[in-house]
Amino acid sequence: MIRLNTLLQDEGIDPAHVKIIRHQDTRQAARLSPYQLWLAADGRLDLYQRIQRRPVFKGARLLASFVATPLNETLFVGMYENKGVGKAASGLIDPISGKDVGGLNFYDLVQSPRLAEYRGRLIIEWGQGYRSWVQLARKKEKRVVEMRRTASEPPFPGFLDFCERLSALAAVPASWRAALSAVAGIYLLTNPDTGKQYVGSAQGVGGFWGRWEQYAASGHGGNRRMQDIPAADYQVSVLEVASSSSGADALAKMEGRWKQKLLSRKFGLNAN
Repeated sequence: MIRLNTLLQDEGIDPAHVKIIRHQDTRQAARLSPYQLWLAADGRLDLYQRIQRRPVFKGARLLASFVATPLNETLFVGMYENKGVGKAASGLIDPISGKDVGGLNFYDLVQSPRLAEYRGRLIIEWGQGYRSWVQLARKKEKRVVEMRRTASEPPFPGFLDFCERLSALAAVPASWRAALSAVAGIYLLTNPDTGKQYVGSAQGVGGFWGRWEQYAASGHGGNRRMQDIPAADYQVSVLEVASSSSGADALAKMEGRWKQKLLSRKFGLNAN
């Protein structure tokens, strides 16, 4: 059984100098996940982990950085040298919450070439303590669960398990987009602030994905009740997938059943 500390030692790294970190932002204000920032590969993940409310990286020379995947795996994304800490400048924006983080701890983290061959490939077993997202490597023997041949997208979780915010759709893996574009059916939009729901049907070219892109672009997708309330970053999910032979009438019946079950006309955002 391979352990993370064994890989560190093989690289000449003393685990006593390393903190292992697992990014999984669960704040209600989160618009994107750390995993999605990593997929974007535009530097936002590096910026995100440099911003900290508490001096959590104090005493560590190196950080072994991991992100939680949509399947709740713990995926290695790089080693970082800790060069010290200062204060974030006023006006600096957190790439996940979108809020000004001026005055918070701002670490000088430089990505190291060490263990670079494992980026996007190494998955470890974090254990049950997900709230303890910063740990000392020498005190935690993390088991290596998988070593992928190449860095790759995680498999599509399935239509009924898919759940994302509109703002996060741009970072969804391409294979997931293809799956969601290929089928029609009934979807649910939920306002994360009020809990109000909208039941809709997706059909024609683009399937679920094409319809959700319209909401992401306009904020309301042409729906009257959504136009009459403040814009929101709706959560999107799939209620039911239609068969390939289902026509417009069948989809209308499916949509009506879900509206009745969820009372989305009386208490939600459906006007008809």
